[in-house]
Amino acid sequence: MRTPEIAAATPEPGRDCPICPRLVAYRLENRAEHPDWFNGPAPSFGDPNARLLVVGLAPGRRGANRTGRPFTGDFAGVLLYETLLKFGFAKGQYRADPSDGLRLVDCMVSNAVRCAPPGNKPLPAEEAGCRPFLKARLEALPSLKAIVTLGDVSRKNVLRALGLSPTLAAAGHGVETEAGPYRIFSSYHCSRLNTNTGRLTAPMFEEVFAAVRRHLDGPA
Repeated sequence: MRTPEIAAATPEPGRDCPICPRLVAYRLENRAEHPDWFNGPAPSFGDPNARLLVVGLAPGRRGANRTGRPFTGDFAGVLLYETLLKFGFAKGQYRADPSDGLRLVDCMVSNAVRCAPPGNKPLPAEEAGCRPFLKARLEALPSLKAIVTLGDVSRKNVLRALGLSPTLAAAGHGVETEAGPYRIFSSYHCSRLNTNTGRLTAPMFEEVFAAVRRHLDGPA
């Protein structure tokens, strides 16, 4: 088994990443209860030459932890992938199944924390433990220009992974921030809670990706 120090230098953690004891225990618990699930660090998904990286918080227990693909199998993925399809960052059809043939175009989707946390809430130490993978993921995208952060914790982790203060970008939806060679587009998370309460609507979410498209390609 590779040591955490070696593993942390790569963009994707190993199948049995040992860094966060609580997440390891939860992973083993889920493997015992659901041996047919993926139950591991959810790998990033998309185009290795992407100009856009979308960063969520962590895999959902019945979402990416079950299916093995970010935002696949839970409600958040419906809004995310349908929006990516609408703005040309994906091709095919999203069916909440990794075998659906969906392909991302000029886009990659990942998470700040790669393992499902109990209660969908990673601890600060777990965010820090997984941050080297996020840093390596950012560095491994040679064409990266835009980063969409889904939720405030994602925004802070991306900034820290870039070696910047988490206060550089203001919290809130629709905020755009220059961060070195990248532009960060902050969005509320596309969770069922946010959409059910009206905190985030589909038009609000789509406007973030419309802004990304304008930034990458210029006005239509």
